[in-house]
Amino acid sequence: GSLERRRCLYLRTGRACCQMVEVLVAALILVCSSVSCGSAGGYTGLPALGGIYYYQYGGAYSGFSGADGERAQQLDQRFYLLKLPIARAAMAVGGCLLVFPCVLILVGVLRVPWHFPGWLLIECTLYIVIAVGTVPALYYFLHSLLSVYNSSGCKEREQLYESKGYQGFWCSLHGAEIAAGLLGCMAAMAYLLSAGLAVRDYRTIHEQNQKPLQL
Repeated sequence: GSLERRRCLYLRTGRACCQMVEVLVAALILVCSSVSCGSAGGYTGLPALGGIYYYQYGGAYSGFSGADGERAQQLDQRFYLLKLPIARAAMAVGGCLLVFPCVLILVGVLRVPWHFPGWLLIECTLYIVIAVGTVPALYYFLHSLLSVYNSSGCKEREQLYESKGYQGFWCSLHGAEIAAGLLGCMAAMAYLLSAGLAVRDYRTIHEQNQKPLQL
């Protein structure tokens, strides 16, 4: 009935649209973080190396022989273990950022801010805290990855693969990791915008609630 129509109208508001953008950005951060983690065999997603099945079952080591093949596998495993905690932390943050706007969309659909306007101030505070916290989180993410890429093991791995003619094992940030950083910046800006919209809606609701008293 009319109640359901009023609830659906929230999804057309600026705050709801901003929250849906936050859901999309968080989902992309989660995907990019999982790509950064890679697989236990060291597969980096390069088309020239074939599929995951081809790589994990030894096809990508066809250019190696004897000690070089064993060394390549050891370096791959060490490189994977160094990146694993960073990727897991990024995936955990992306998951939390995905759940947070979904909860706020549900709160808005249930019209909680209309009955309890103070919730909008709480929402604004949470948005500001998350936006500010995104800055050191991005710094930690990129700094940790660069530390892994600057390690001696990564340099040795890069040289070993290049000596066999393999490309794409460079010790530098790849596309998914750069995209995760840019998406994090976009998320921070979206949170600040949502904080401003929450304050605007709080003022609007407060003014509407004061009109009967003035009359």
